[in-house]
Amino acid sequence: MLSDFTGAEKVYIACGYTDLRKGIDGLATLVQSQFQLDPFTNTLFLFCGRRKDRIKALYWEGNGFVLLYKRLENGSFQWPRNGEEVRKLTAQQYRWLMEGLQIDQPKAHKTLPKMSMI
Repeated sequence: MLSDFTGAEKVYIACGYTDLRKGIDGLATLVQSQFQLDPFTNTLFLFCGRRKDRIKALYWEGNGFVLLYKRLENGSFQWPRNGEEVRKLTAQQYRWLMEGLQIDQPKAHKTLPKMSMI
């Protein structure tokens, strides 16, 4: 289950469409060549196809990759479709995405920068 990998230090989503016929090697190559990120880290990478009802996740487990596939039986993921960029998610944004919500919740309270009383 994808939620079991929330122990990953980072979560990235590939915005836009990804050809979900790609396997481990194709997705890891995409992470390295297109996004200039290292797939061999404690990071969960998420990819979504055109239909938005299925996603693939790639995770390095220290001695090999785990490839997960999730297909919704009803509904779709609220996946950002703004080009071919990669976007880092907070733990809250990841939960929202898995619950069928948009990762940008305009009414959610925003985290403030470090503040001081003096």
